[in-house]
Amino acid sequence: MTDSAAADTVMDPVLAAITEAVEAGCAGDPGAARTQLAAIWERLGEDGDPFHRCTLAHYAADVQDDPHEELRWDERALAAAGEVTDERARAHHASLHIAGFYPSLHLNLADVHRRLGHDADARRHLELARERIDALADDGYGRMIRSAIERCGQRLERGDRSADS
Repeated sequence: MTDSAAADTVMDPVLAAITEAVEAGCAGDPGAARTQLAAIWERLGEDGDPFHRCTLAHYAADVQDDPHEELRWDERALAAAGEVTDERARAHHASLHIAGFYPSLHLNLADVHRRLGHDADARRHLELARERIDALADDGYGRMIRSAIERCGQRLERGDRSADS
C-alpha cells in the first residue's frame, strides 16, 4: 500500500475498520475478521456507501469457511460495484477506477462457483473476467489476476473442485 493509500484509509473510519478486520484474518483469526466485518456491514446497511460495501464484501468473502457464504459475499461485492462511480473510487485513491475491480470480482465468483460444482456459472464469470481484463494495468496485480483467471479456467476444465490453489 502506498503512503497516500494508507493515509486515505486512515482518514476514512469505515475503511480503517475494514482494514483492521482484514488484518485479523491475515493474522490467523478468520472468525474475528468475520465477526468484525459482519458488524461493519450491519452499520453500513444495504444502502450504505457502495464503495464501502464492495470493499467489505470482497474481503468478507475471503474469510468465510462455508463456500455458500463466500458466494453470498462475492455476489454482494459485485452488486455494490455496480453502484460505485469512478469519482467515488478516486476519492479513496486517485489511481482507482471501477472497471479495474471487475476482473477480480468475476474471478472470485468463478472460483467459488467452480468449487461448488456450478460449472455454467463458473464459465460465465470467467468469460466476464476475461472480457474486462484490459482494465488492469500490466503490473504485479494485473499479472496476478490474469494468471489466476487462467488457473481457475484450467481447474474448471479438469473438474477440480478443491479450494487450495
